[in-house]
Amino acid sequence: MSARAQTVRLSPARHRTLSGLAGQRGLSEYAMLARIVDAGFVAVTDGVAREADAREIAVEVAAIAERLADVERVLDRALFTACAAYAYARHAALGTKKPDEVIAAEARAAFVRQRALAMEIEP
Repeated sequence: MSARAQTVRLSPARHRTLSGLAGQRGLSEYAMLARIVDAGFVAVTDGVAREADAREIAVEVAAIAERLADVERVLDRALFTACAAYAYARHAALGTKKPDEVIAAEARAAFVRQRALAMEIEP
């Protein structure tokens, strides 16, 4: 079922374009205009759907980025714990009598070195 046709006013340039497209496709100007209107509706309605999809994707990417930051913090803590455990175990095995502040500083330095190696940057 088709609705009553309405008058469509086109600028001279758009009318020439419409006539050219109709001639290329072997259609009347009216049939070509109907196709253009249909294509316009599809573009507008799909455009709204695409904008919604883009928003949903942006929200998901933000959530992934947040979770990735959480994972990075956990990995940093695990790396520091491993470096501290190594530093204390090393001093215990060697029987050194260094204060905790010195061992903790060595653990922090080891953490910085290991993190720099993992990030492929200079410490």
